[in-house]
Amino acid sequence: MATAKPKRRRELDLGKVFRAIDNKDRDFPDRLTQAEAREFSAYVAMRWSAGIESDALTQTYYLRSTNERANMNFFDISRHPRLQWLVCSTISPMMGNYRHYWVGAKGSTDRVRNFIESQYPHLNDDELDYLAQTTTLEQCKEYARSLGWDDKEINQQL
Repeated sequence: MATAKPKRRRELDLGKVFRAIDNKDRDFPDRLTQAEAREFSAYVAMRWSAGIESDALTQTYYLRSTNERANMNFFDISRHPRLQWLVCSTISPMMGNYRHYWVGAKGSTDRVRNFIESQYPHLNDDELDYLAQTTTLEQCKEYARSLGWDDKEINQQL
């Protein structure tokens, strides 16, 4: 009979990340230990920062602020993790610390459609669906290469 592996203890406390976002702590990543820094992800911080437990007005503010400030062009600055964190640190209105919860990314699991949506956020759903049906994965990869993406980035996004 196989025994279950014990869960690995996380070095980075998400509560610290949320407090840093709520308090606009621009230097938070600089103070992380090496073990904490390995676990830190500005993307995860952004997804968690969008949802808070509070009144409807404050919840709406956090969600809209996350979408307008961080989510819109987050992957355009993927080569600059410090800048990604700085963008995340602009989300809070500095009205206290909140309990945060995960807000999943919208969209389908279709890699082509998700890629097109990330490159053309102004398109509506019908336009995105049409382009996704008429565009191949290879065409998306070629387009990403023309944007200067390396193979690692392409494999992560597509």
